[in-house]
Amino acid sequence: MNILLMLRGPFIEANPDFIEKIKMLGNITILYTDNGIDKEKLKQEVKEIEVIVVAVVPIDKEIIDAAPKLKYIMKFGAGYDNIDFRYAREKGIPVTNTPGQNADAVADHAFGLMLATARQISSKNEELRNGHWELSMGMEIFQKKLGIIGFGAIGQAIAQRATGFQMDVLAYGTYQNQTIADRLNVKFVDLYTLLSESDIVVVSTTLRKENYQLINAKTLNEMKEDALFINVSRGPLVDEDALYEALKNGNIKGAGLDVFVEEPSNHPLLTLPNTTVTPHIGAATNEAIKRTGNVALENLQRFKDDIPLLHVVN
Repeated sequence: MNILLMLRGPFIEANPDFIEKIKMLGNITILYTDNGIDKEKLKQEVKEIEVIVVAVVPIDKEIIDAAPKLKYIMKFGAGYDNIDFRYAREKGIPVTNTPGQNADAVADHAFGLMLATARQISSKNEELRNGHWELSMGMEIFQKKLGIIGFGAIGQAIAQRATGFQMDVLAYGTYQNQTIADRLNVKFVDLYTLLSESDIVVVSTTLRKENYQLINAKTLNEMKEDALFINVSRGPLVDEDALYEALKNGNIKGAGLDVFVEEPSNHPLLTLPNTTVTPHIGAATNEAIKRTGNVALENLQRFKDDIPLLHVVN
């Protein structure tokens, strides 16, 4: 079978065994996506492709229609908002993902952004390297109130880490596992209670049409002026212009952002001194990529052997 693999370079380099094992399953074409991919070029690349393995590149109706031999789309990761899975279903093309494999990596990164933003670690690192030795006052996260928007695998992993900081944890979302919430001392509340009471708000929910720009001028106005905002999920969950104004005007204290509406991003958010920004690296650990690769390989083998696929989302 003809397989098209579209991942960022470090993901591929971190797991050479994954690449070698895929090669044993079929003919593989690799496209590095670090700087995005031209859509017209991609439409040419998919003409003979039967299987697409993709992380963040959009696979929409136009791309699917350009691939007449396409039989299977695999999301290398959990969130599949970049794939038109409904249209794929109409075409009889299964879409699968690899849920939960990067939850620990993303949860770690969420706490990294919390700490870096609360203590201005990134900006102070840059200042010191430029010869400025200046004191600034930060914020402790120990025993603070943490609000988690999205209590799936990543949200649960964040809550688990919060126990070590003795944080009071609130959660909001459509998925509510009360057993896990009780074990982690998490309280489910409505969105506005979470926003108004939390010292730190973390977004870890799946992007859907219903929650597009869930964080906007109105919801940001509900947050405390000394609160921090963290997004490790998807950029379009946030109205970036509204967040920029809130940060610039001091309506909230700071933000840690790993994801953006356009990636790579050049949004003015990157210029603010009270933001900590990273280039969508939450899932980028050697361990997470290997776990994700193992699930991906199992499903590729199942597809080749005509065995029912795991984690079908459509």
